[in-house]
Amino acid sequence: MTKLAANLSMMFTEVDFLHRFEAAAKAGFKGVEYLFPYDFPADQIKEKLDAHGLTQVLFDFPAGDFAGGERGIAALPGREGEFQDGVGTALEYAKTLGCERLTVLAGKADSSVTGAQIQETLVNNLKFAADAAKGTNITVLLEAINTIDIPGYCVFRTSQSRSLVEAAGSDQVKVQYDIYHMQVMEGDVLRTIDANMDAIGHFQLADNPGRHEPGTGELNYDVILPHIDSTGYDGWVGCEYAPAGDTNAGLGWAAKYL
Repeated sequence: MTKLAANLSMMFTEVDFLHRFEAAAKAGFKGVEYLFPYDFPADQIKEKLDAHGLTQVLFDFPAGDFAGGERGIAALPGREGEFQDGVGTALEYAKTLGCERLTVLAGKADSSVTGAQIQETLVNNLKFAADAAKGTNITVLLEAINTIDIPGYCVFRTSQSRSLVEAAGSDQVKVQYDIYHMQVMEGDVLRTIDANMDAIGHFQLADNPGRHEPGTGELNYDVILPHIDSTGYDGWVGCEYAPAGDTNAGLGWAAKYL
């Protein structure tokens, strides 16, 4: 049965971040994810999770100056120390929040950086994160992101993310498969999911175009979500979409899963 996690960076933005936990629980969600927890003490977020019976499903490693336009640093030569410091911070938060999935954001590299440098830096950083997480139940995830929304992003196809994950050489490193991003870049999502299911550790969804809730675009989630279930996947599916209007008003598609 599909388990949906509300992405609180994009959903329930009608209220402040710390109030979104209650809003998600009232809507029927049992799990939540978001980009970053680091603006708030971990204990404060833990209180919200416990108060509303929510599982912390996923968040991202620190990703540089996100507000300033950076979209990750894991593939950027010269930022390795910053990435490693962020791994330590993320693991501390994950321990407090009981979070078992942490996502690496590769980032955007400028034209002076070669593909070989990007790959070497990213693989080394994945290995560092995996080593740091050794002995825990945490899975390190690598996500491919479409280059229409984020031009210049370093990892933008499933084949890339899988290759980099395999190069990291750890069972604790998996692919984060975002259906929306890969529909933009590749299409043919069902066949791609089947071909890479052994490497996928988490799913996220949104419809396309617009990155709104299912039912607003071309993707048929009444087919996709049961298909994922049929593979034996028993993890969470993160709802990383921007509601077309009020969040609750757009949740009709999810009623059968909540």
